[in-house]
Amino acid sequence: MKRYMNSVDPKRLIIMLIGNVFLGMGISIFKLSGMGNDPFSGMVMALADTSGLAYANFLILLNLVLFVIEFITGRKYIGAGTFVNAILLGYIATFFHSTWLELLGEPQLLWQRVVTVAIGVVICSFGVSMYQTSDVGIAPYDSLSLIMRNKFPAISYFWHRMFTDAFCALICFLFGGIIGLGTLVSALGLGPIIHFFNVSFTNKLLAKKGP
Repeated sequence: MKRYMNSVDPKRLIIMLIGNVFLGMGISIFKLSGMGNDPFSGMVMALADTSGLAYANFLILLNLVLFVIEFITGRKYIGAGTFVNAILLGYIATFFHSTWLELLGEPQLLWQRVVTVAIGVVICSFGVSMYQTSDVGIAPYDSLSLIMRNKFPAISYFWHRMFTDAFCALICFLFGGIIGLGTLVSALGLGPIIHFFNVSFTNKLLAKKGP
């Protein structure tokens, strides 16, 4: 562990940590809208409600199962970011959601909820861009589509990700979760906005200056 930490650029670790904070913030804003989360978060929330466990605790348990898959089939994707995301993201999202409820309350009007979704997708995209582009470990769920792409290279990453997200959305629906505008925007809008932040901000932030 000490050898690994010494080999990782501290700047990348800091960017990964900040990215997870923004990602958790974005998830909390999606939940606040009441119009659906990204498919994976929505599924976890639905299953957590059904089981009676807190969202953050259920997320850790599910990530433990997914981590076994990642460890066996995609070990190269494991790093500090894997554990930060798997263990802390649920608590970060819960903290921000409680904060928004206390300070702002739930949006009541449709336009307020739509604006909340729009803010959520931008914040989530910014967080994902920082956390993933830092390249210090991928969350267990995010690794699934990458592992599938490696196993079945004839199929593009886009379709592997669409499959895992669609499966999560189905489970969310079956267990009484919210499938709405937030879910649709997450599935279709996150990718292009993440790419925008990668090109316009995160890649430049990570670029090393010469001597």
